[in-house]
Amino acid sequence: MNTNEIMQLSDKYVMHTYGRIAMAPVRGEGARLWDAEGREYLDFVAGIAVNSLGHCHPAVVQALQEQIDRLMHVSNLYYIESQARLAEILVENSCADKVFFCNSGAEANEGAIKLARKWAKKQHGSESYEIITAENSFHGRTLAAITATGQPKYQKDFEPLPQGFKYVPYNDLDALAKAVDLHTCAIMLEPVQGESGVRPATKEYLLGVRELCDKNGLLLIFDEVQCGLGRTGKFLAYQHYGVEPDIFTLAKALGGGFPIGAMLAKDQVAAAFAPGDHAATFGGNPLACAAGIAAMQTTIKCGILENCNQVGAYFKEKLNGLAGKYSFIKEVRGLGLMLGMELTMPGASFVNRCRERGLLINCANNNVLRFVPPLVITTADVDTAVEILDEVLQEHRA
Repeated sequence: MNTNEIMQLSDKYVMHTYGRIAMAPVRGEGARLWDAEGREYLDFVAGIAVNSLGHCHPAVVQALQEQIDRLMHVSNLYYIESQARLAEILVENSCADKVFFCNSGAEANEGAIKLARKWAKKQHGSESYEIITAENSFHGRTLAAITATGQPKYQKDFEPLPQGFKYVPYNDLDALAKAVDLHTCAIMLEPVQGESGVRPATKEYLLGVRELCDKNGLLLIFDEVQCGLGRTGKFLAYQHYGVEPDIFTLAKALGGGFPIGAMLAKDQVAAAFAPGDHAATFGGNPLACAAGIAAMQTTIKCGILENCNQVGAYFKEKLNGLAGKYSFIKEVRGLGLMLGMELTMPGASFVNRCRERGLLINCANNNVLRFVPPLVITTADVDTAVEILDEVLQEHRA
């Protein structure tokens, strides 16, 4: 099928919940995609930080091929070897002790919300249930997750929303401290906000949040769905800050392109869940966990973090060079290969013009060009991307 045929079929039968771009990728390898007409693109979106090892990484493909011949699915009524092995990798490389597997970031955050509330009721009583999150945060599209999300645009027309959430400005410790009351059970934050335009927390802020939680007997939850698993140059973003959460959530890059999510917690918190409290039919299935094992082993052992740091620093330097050249670039920010370029105007047209030249990027929060490429990109890939971006920016200025 060609692109027009794919678009027509999709428009006829698939719900219109996405503002889709007129492009139909059919093949991917590394940092490159090809559409139905065979046109090649340099992919600096990577499934929105999902394809951290690039498209169809050989280790992930091999793991899936071998697993699919043995066992695709079995109920969580039974012990699953690959699930246990993936949990071991995640625990041994984090501050967590236990893992709950699911299928997505929103599900992982739902699990975190439920665990925090149950833990709090056991520790502090029935009035402890409220979770404070940040303005401009993003925690998913399920009903509880959009309520936790501090952006009204995602909540519009889905009222009444679940009770028990409160929002404060990001990186504002005083506002957070004032919001804590007898109902508060947890504080839930992204160490680097993604959907609001790549906004890292300050170290002083997260250190203060940890102290605030300890002082008031609250849980600290980090949503690392987008910023975790190597994206910022460390395995987990919180490791930049010297702050450990009580619960944190993962998804996106966890399966190397295959759907899987996870909610992790320290022992004393995880113990609040008992059999029957939470579940996911497909969560931690053998196929997803085989992909996850391959993806995580590759990320940890094959120089991916080092490449992310080196190429990320190079890319950020190049973007700052553009910022010095064009007055309508307000700021370049981010960590590792999670970078944002804030403009003084909407960014959609820049995304489209880059795509026309063979570079895929996207726009977050209306005016921030977001770059979350595969962590395996090279400086040569960065040079190509920056050259295209420079052409587009120059065209706009002209």
